Amino acid sequence: MYNDQKVVVVMPAYNAAKTLCKTWEEVMAQEIVDLVIVVDDQSRDETVSIARKLPNTLVHIHEINLGYGGNQKTCYRLALEAGGDIIIMVHPDYQYTPKLIPAMASLIGNGLYHCVLGSRILGGYAIKGGMPVWKYVANRFLTYVQNILITAKLSEYHTGYRAFSRELLERLPLEVNSDDFVFDNQMLSQILWFGYKVAEVSCPTKYFAEASSINLLRSIKYGFGCLDTAMKFRLANMNLITSKLFSEKESSSGF
Repeated sequence: MYNDQKVVVVMPAYNAAKTLCKTWEEVMAQEIVDLVIVVDDQSRDETVSIARKLPNTLVHIHEINLGYGGNQKTCYRLALEAGGDIIIMVHPDYQYTPKLIPAMASLIGNGLYHCVLGSRILGGYAIKGGMPVWKYVANRFLTYVQNILITAKLSEYHTGYRAFSRELLERLPLEVNSDDFVFDNQMLSQILWFGYKVAEVSCPTKYFAEASSINLLRSIKYGFGCLDTAMKFRLANMNLITSKLFSEKESSSGF
């Protein structure tokens, strides 16, 4: 709990057996998390059996692989059904430290923001943490272009460490988003579309063998998807197109 608000951590999991326990232990060590939800997207390792042994943990298994975005849709739906007021996504591959959970929860729990990002760029942790140079350059380029098209000032759009208020998740039309990796980018763009302010906290990150990462081909596809999302945002904001991603601002879709 934080300020009498239920804190739920969601973990979209795929082949996370080697790092799940370590991540979970650090999550619970923060002493404010009421429930962990692990959604397994048809892992081929022992992720499910390990998750089922963890206390205060709800395990949900997809019957088929739905993809990273599809996994998150399930995560957020289950978190809302469980009564979560502050919902934080933590990747179970231990790439992002759960030690930032109290800071992120406080920004939401005190009513300051509805969305908080753990930024790898602030503080210069990306390269220090082992991010490949080509990924760093791509991150900076995409973020620069997106900030121009969306008229925002974020340090990055591509972190997977995110915290949300219940109000925000109930408002976003997440079901229309992609089931692939570009889901993250579409979701963040929707948050800005609806006029919510986004906070960022500097986040150390680690790149190692067990940490999940997409290959070059999928990264290129993701990059074009991000540019497409930002362009649709700009054109929809200018009333030049209609897009299912960016519905009328006074509407409320949610799940």
